Amino acid sequence: MTAIRHGIILVGHGGIPSDYPKELVTKLKRLEAAREASGGPMSQEELELDRKIRTWPRTPETDPYQAGLELLASHMRPLLNGAKFAIAYNEFCGPTLPQAVETLVAQGVTKITVVSTMFTPGGSHSEFEIPATLDQLRAQYPAVTFTYAWPFDLAQVAKMLMEHVRRFD
Repeated sequence: MTAIRHGIILVGHGGIPSDYPKELVTKLKRLEAAREASGGPMSQEELELDRKIRTWPRTPETDPYQAGLELLASHMRPLLNGAKFAIAYNEFCGPTLPQAVETLVAQGVTKITVVSTMFTPGGSHSEFEIPATLDQLRAQYPAVTFTYAWPFDLAQVAKMLMEHVRRFD
């Protein structure tokens, strides 16, 4: 019997680097809107633009969101109790959730818990895109157990936020 190896993936939204060409962002968003309106798959042009923005070189100055998510991850790592860990992004940045899963599976992980930084209900990424991606990943990796640690307990989130607010009083 093989031991279960646990992995955790922290998923953030992703940001557009400040030095990325604006005209390419506009083109990517236009192609994305057309695809969503038609219900079709991503075109080769959209796939290439998506790949280009996700692999764009970043620094804390050009992408403070990525730097912030990595800082949060650095605070989570000591709390992992031996679990493998990866970061993923919904858009504009890499790795994607499927890429992060591929990395963990290659390390022998058989149980993956995905947690989002998006706390509140109502967001398309947290409510629809991440669950749809996990459904695809379950089909692709039937030997891996996937858990989506969402939705958040809003009473706990409110308590955390109020404790944080009190630090500023």
